[in-house]
Amino acid sequence: MNTRVEICGLDTSTLPKLKHEEMMDLIVKAQNGDEDARERFIMANLRLVLSVTQRFAAKKQSADDLFQVGCIGLIKAMENFNVSYNLRFSTYAVPMIIGEIRRYLRDCSALRVSRSIRDVAYHALQARQQIEHDTGDTAELEDIAAALNIPVSDVVYALDGISDPISLFEPVYHDGDDAVMVMDSIVGADDENALSRIDIDEAISKLDAREKRILMMRFYEGKTQMEVSKEIGISQAQVSRLEKSAIKTIHSKVV
Repeated sequence: MNTRVEICGLDTSTLPKLKHEEMMDLIVKAQNGDEDARERFIMANLRLVLSVTQRFAAKKQSADDLFQVGCIGLIKAMENFNVSYNLRFSTYAVPMIIGEIRRYLRDCSALRVSRSIRDVAYHALQARQQIEHDTGDTAELEDIAAALNIPVSDVVYALDGISDPISLFEPVYHDGDDAVMVMDSIVGADDENALSRIDIDEAISKLDAREKRILMMRFYEGKTQMEVSKEIGISQAQVSRLEKSAIKTIHSKVV
């Protein structure tokens, strides 16, 4: 009995099924430029993409988007597969499909991290997968770092950098009707004070460079408006106006 799943407007119950020999024949033809063979091969392997995509069901991205990205991984696997190896195509393709989806999720992360950190994280994930495949055990951070010949701290930093952010109000434990939130487990994060500091920092980040400088000089360095005006090169009235505007902006975002 076929299980019907519709994704990207496609009914997977109608997809063809091929034997291993047929798959190998189509790959060779597709790699030699046969567009019909390429199309038939891709269609026959979309169930494989769907099965991999379902592993990422907990992610917030659209299932259709992940499926399409997985199809890119499938195509790359088809183009690079060597039929002379005694290997099933799915064994080769699944890691490539997973890698393509993970790369997409990293690029879509709510937190933007540098390309160098994403590259280290990508290589770390590849190394972890290879180690676990070879040993059958969970790869330790030390093992991954040794495989990449980099410090363990770099591995930790990179993997943390691509992790999905979570809300401070995310429940991590339930005790009856009471929920313990992430915020409750952070040392020194006493509710409103911690949140207020976060709100203030975010509000200040929205100010322009001159407003930040004026606030720094006035409230951190203790300078008068006259001293600030002379150092920056504007009138005292302008300093007063910019200072009031910056404080008003911060207040509107915090209160």
